[in-house]
Amino acid sequence: MESVVLTGEEARGEAVIEACKQGDRDAFRRLFERHKDRVYSVALYFFGGDEATASDVTQQVFLKLFTRIRQFQGEAEFTTWLYRLTTNLCVDEQRKRRRVQQFGEGFELSEPRGRRAQEESLARSEVAHSVKRAVAALKPKLRVVMLLKYFEEMSYEEIADVLGLSKGTVASRLNRGHKALARKLGHLRGALLREEREG
Repeated sequence: MESVVLTGEEARGEAVIEACKQGDRDAFRRLFERHKDRVYSVALYFFGGDEATASDVTQQVFLKLFTRIRQFQGEAEFTTWLYRLTTNLCVDEQRKRRRVQQFGEGFELSEPRGRRAQEESLARSEVAHSVKRAVAALKPKLRVVMLLKYFEEMSYEEIADVLGLSKGTVASRLNRGHKALARKLGHLRGALLREEREG
């Protein structure tokens, strides 16, 4: 995440946004290239690593951005506005897919390998997938704050600005997210301890 933006870059960014408002497609292309990875990253983590859904949401974000860019008046940072648009679309997409989406599907360990290093690598991969599935299974309002805090490295204040919440509400949702993950992932601690003893 960009923390300090140079004055020249900021001015160029504002010029690109103004050009987008005038319907300049080349300017919009530059805006897309600058921010697409950030949007895709948020969507990818929100949907538990589902690349197809993350790509769909990214396209939706920029389509909506293209039609709504004139509504951006500069009261907040452009990136804050963009994150708000992205998280809202992620939550909307989640609602649409709730009936058909099953979290935690589609992961199978490959056949056992002989060497311990490969087994440990597979175990780490399983842990990473378990964490990803657990985050994806959180309620959307908890998932969003966890993603913005730990994957986008935003401060409480920045998260509050993006989501239109108080810092206290952000802290409360992070706390609830931590407790939910601890419950969902508690079995991993026992499994890892058993592995250590067997090793």
